[in-house]
Amino acid sequence: MINASINNREEIAIALKEAVDKVNNFVKGLDAKEYEHAPEGKWNASQQVDHLIRSMKPLNLAYALPGFVLKLKFGVANRPSKTYGQLVEKYKTKLAAGGRATGQFIPEQTAFIERDKLIDKYNEETEKLVKKIKNYNEANLDKYILPHPLLGKLTLREMLFFTIHHNEHHLDLIKKYSSAV
Repeated sequence: MINASINNREEIAIALKEAVDKVNNFVKGLDAKEYEHAPEGKWNASQQVDHLIRSMKPLNLAYALPGFVLKLKFGVANRPSKTYGQLVEKYKTKLAAGGRATGQFIPEQTAFIERDKLIDKYNEETEKLVKKIKNYNEANLDKYILPHPLLGKLTLREMLFFTIHHNEHHLDLIKKYSSAV
C-alpha cells in the first residue's frame, strides 16, 4: 500500500512508479492460466493492464499541454486539492455506488504471449508521465483541473493521486482473480 501522506510532485512521481512496478512485477510472475483467467463478467490480468494503459494515455496528453490550454479547455480549480486519502475514499464511494469504466477505458484482451509487450507499453506510458510530473510546477498541480469520467473535475494533483491508487485497486483485482485458477 502506498504511503497516504504523499503530496509533492517528487513523492507523487516515486509513488506512481512504485505502484506501476508492483502491477508489472506481479503480472510478470503469472503463468498463462493465471494471466488469462477471470470470473465471468470480470477482467483478466491482460485487460486490467490494458485498462491502466488506457487510463494513463489521456494524462500524458493533458500534462503535455500548456497551462493556458488546460484553463481554456477545462477551467481552474475553485477549491484546494483533496489529500491522497480523501481522493481514495471518494473513488471507493463511487465504485460502491456502481461506478464502472466506460467507452475508451474498456480494455482489450491480449494473449499470454503478448504479456511482456503489454508490460513494456505500460512502462513506457509511465515513464512519460513521471518525466512530465517532475517538470511540472508544484502550484499548477493544484490550479488546473481535468475531467474524470467517474469522479468529475479533479485537480492535476488529484488525478495523479487517483492514478496511483488506480494501480493498487487493479493489482488487488489481478491478485484476486488470478489466484482463483
